[in-house]
Amino acid sequence: MFLLFGGLFLLLYWRFVSIQATGVVKGHELETEALSKYESGYALSADRGKILDRNANVIAEDTLSYRLVAVISEEATENEKNPRHVVDTAKTASELAKYIPMDEDKIYERLNPSKQLYQVEFGLAGRGISHDVKKQIEALNLPGIIFFSDKKRYYPNGVFASHLIGFALRETDEEGKSEVVGKMGLESIYDKQLTGTDGKLTYQRDARNYLLPNSNNIVQEAQHGNDIYLTLDKTIQNFLEDAMSRVNTKYTPQSMIGVVADPKTGEILAMSQRPTFNPDTREGLDGNWLNDVVENTIEPGSTFKTFTVAAAMDSDNWFPNAKYKSGQYTVYKDVIRDHNRYGWGTISYLEGFQRSSNTAMTNLLDVMGWDTLEKYLDDFGFGQKTGIDLPNEASGIINSRYPIDKYTTTFGQGSTVTPIQLIQALSAIANDGKMMQPYVIDKIVNPNTGEVVMNSEPVEKGQPIKAETAKKMRELLASTIYGEAGNAKRFQIEGYEVAGKTGTAQMPKANGRGYDWGKNEFLYSFLGMAPADDPQLIVYIAVAKPKLGATEAGSDPVSQVFNSVVQNSLKYMNINPTDTAEVKKKELANYVGEHSDSIITELEADGLHPVLIGESGEITEQFPAQGKVLTQGGIVFLKTAGAITVPSFEKWSLRNLLVYKSLSNLPIEIFGEGFVESQSVSQGTIISDGAPIVVKLKTPEEQYLTPPAEDMELEDEIVEGEEQQLPEE
Repeated sequence: MFLLFGGLFLLLYWRFVSIQATGVVKGHELETEALSKYESGYALSADRGKILDRNANVIAEDTLSYRLVAVISEEATENEKNPRHVVDTAKTASELAKYIPMDEDKIYERLNPSKQLYQVEFGLAGRGISHDVKKQIEALNLPGIIFFSDKKRYYPNGVFASHLIGFALRETDEEGKSEVVGKMGLESIYDKQLTGTDGKLTYQRDARNYLLPNSNNIVQEAQHGNDIYLTLDKTIQNFLEDAMSRVNTKYTPQSMIGVVADPKTGEILAMSQRPTFNPDTREGLDGNWLNDVVENTIEPGSTFKTFTVAAAMDSDNWFPNAKYKSGQYTVYKDVIRDHNRYGWGTISYLEGFQRSSNTAMTNLLDVMGWDTLEKYLDDFGFGQKTGIDLPNEASGIINSRYPIDKYTTTFGQGSTVTPIQLIQALSAIANDGKMMQPYVIDKIVNPNTGEVVMNSEPVEKGQPIKAETAKKMRELLASTIYGEAGNAKRFQIEGYEVAGKTGTAQMPKANGRGYDWGKNEFLYSFLGMAPADDPQLIVYIAVAKPKLGATEAGSDPVSQVFNSVVQNSLKYMNINPTDTAEVKKKELANYVGEHSDSIITELEADGLHPVLIGESGEITEQFPAQGKVLTQGGIVFLKTAGAITVPSFEKWSLRNLLVYKSLSNLPIEIFGEGFVESQSVSQGTIISDGAPIVVKLKTPEEQYLTPPAEDMELEDEIVEGEEQQLPEE
């Protein structure tokens, strides 16, 4: 017995020693399981990165919302007088149907599942609930209805470059993990960069869930997704959206396209289309998920004559005063006609271009030859992708299969392009021959560290024409608007000289056989720039199949968008409404390290408006930087040390106000857009505390726009490519 019990004791002792030494029992690590028993924590949710415009205005961000849950198990209720589960499913379904987008019978089915569950949710209908709706539901005192805080992707601007921005939705996988996923546009393209990584807070607790004394809290910080800054300007984008919405309501076209760009850099300042949708609700997103500016091709119509003439001019084949017989041109058995069928007799090529004569272009092709034109069209980037930082870009086709195709291409029929190709090609004419690649991403920033992950720079795509050719083309394009024979007089803008070309193109039938025909069946467009002598903006507007009135021309809806956007944008950009060629200009030097008094005197003598941020002394920072050229009256910000005296913000643009706010670090609260109307702190006040300075702005429409003039005399309808011009092959 002694040996038996002694052996058992030794065996038990050896087991204790073994467990103590290894910490493992039957493959289970005791320390790990003990920690898991007493260790608890919760996830620290990471934010999806923001999408912002060039001035850091939010376009898309995460916001707090709520998730609706219904507890249906009776086990949740301990006191029948205070039920914690859904008691009356019919009443609950009826009440909830008033507040969430789900039918009453569907809610009732959720509350009465076929198998025993503790709680149920309501899918997308029960997510993204606002605080106001949550309060209204809570006021009903429905037993078993509870809310959990959640995050929702929020688009504060409503319809705003929607096909470019896209949208993201919260999805739940099979394991119950929930995250916001990009489904369309930039939200989908840059989903990986925008998605953050959740963190975790870990702590130790006892069996009753109380925090153990002297326990260490372990925090693994959440890594928020990268922020994406776009080249879009919120104000200019809003000008475009508002104008397109007005025209869309008035003329109910089949579709519309609008693009605004900076010809000096290739930056896209605004981009939109119709039909469109609200990314917050997806209302209006029926069929087309494509960004038409980049992913769809069109036959451009007479806007393409811009590049036909540019090719002739640059190759020394443009003779504006030479004469030709207008009206019709025969290519073998095919007849090409001018839009008024009979032409204007024998006229000059200059007048032919101003009148948008098709036969002027066909005769011009005979002068320079197809090989020359084809080379220039290739140099302008047609038939190939621009390389814009967006996927699924279409390339279009320059059609030269048959002789008739070569001739119709000269006036934009039969060959296809994308709107973004037209913008890129026009940048060469607006930018003294240098063609700039379009882009929409300005930079990508890691908000956790402030590191700039990606920074875009302007890319020159070549120089398809000489600077002198570009200057002459701008003058020629201006003559279509201001010349006696010009057919684009509707595009005149008070205070600014515009250059550009109208377009009217037939649209292929739905079955792909032939073209639709009729006043309300064409694609009307305008490709232009302003100011004409030194363009700051290039704009393309296209309206397909608008419902025109009896006395209206196709250029009416197009000009209503173009004129509004360009005039408002130029005023917002502080481009003086005068002949910019006569405005005095000044190239800024490096003023950092200089004394503010002497620099202020120098700048004022040059007609500029210096703004001192600080006290008189050494300049530590300036804006704009060295090398920038300002026109007379432009603002130069000079930062020094010391107390800041508030200037007069009267008539300052939003852009200048944002620059001042950034340099001064003053708590300026900005309301509205456009130009400053009032400020809460008077000029000359020395800032000594952190009280906010409230500045209110008004839009240029409110400040500048006058009532519309009487309708101009109706011009000839521009109809290009009649059915007999483009026979079916």
